[in-house]
Amino acid sequence: MFFLDLLFPNRCLDCNRIIHQNEVVCAACFDQIYFTHHHFDQTNLLKERCQLLFPVESAVALMQFEDESLSRKIIHQLKYGGRPKVGKTLAQWVLEKTNLKELQPDLLVTVPLHRRKLRERGYNQLHLFADTLSEDLGIPCDHSLIKRNFYKKAQAKKNKAQRDKSKNPFSITKEIRGKHILVIDDVFTTGKTMSDVVWEILKNPENRVSVLVMAMD
Repeated sequence: MFFLDLLFPNRCLDCNRIIHQNEVVCAACFDQIYFTHHHFDQTNLLKERCQLLFPVESAVALMQFEDESLSRKIIHQLKYGGRPKVGKTLAQWVLEKTNLKELQPDLLVTVPLHRRKLRERGYNQLHLFADTLSEDLGIPCDHSLIKRNFYKKAQAKKNKAQRDKSKNPFSITKEIRGKHILVIDDVFTTGKTMSDVVWEILKNPENRVSVLVMAMD
């Protein structure tokens, strides 16, 4: 590993400076990330946007997802750059910067990829992120509770009319009742994907839902 580090050093996603293998950005560039400073026990912009779409207990976004921003570069590397380990770093930032431990959900659930997309990408960008949170919090994580029923274009690549016409692509794979579920996704844009997932969970009125996303647009 030492020789690989010498041959292929890890570099900051923003300034290209050589950094430790476990880091994503250097200390100087870290200060340029627009963190939202959301907390689960407070009302914030993400929670307000969620409340327009579905009942939600709490909602938090770690970062702001702006054009040409460092947060966008980080998410892009996680999703398309073949770097799932970035998810672990983002989870550590969530634990450091939010009061997630005080939320105490019963279960962590990730938004799934369709099996075709999973084969294409080779990994779900949310799994290591959620598993890191699960291990730290001692709360179970279920990557299979929600199933994506059919393959479709990414929401971000569709126009509004196309998104509005999309049918609910998700279903619940097992009965779940009376649980407070933290639904985890990467980016909250229109809220369509999150809304589809949440309403499937809330088909059982005894369930409650909170939301955690890496970034909000």
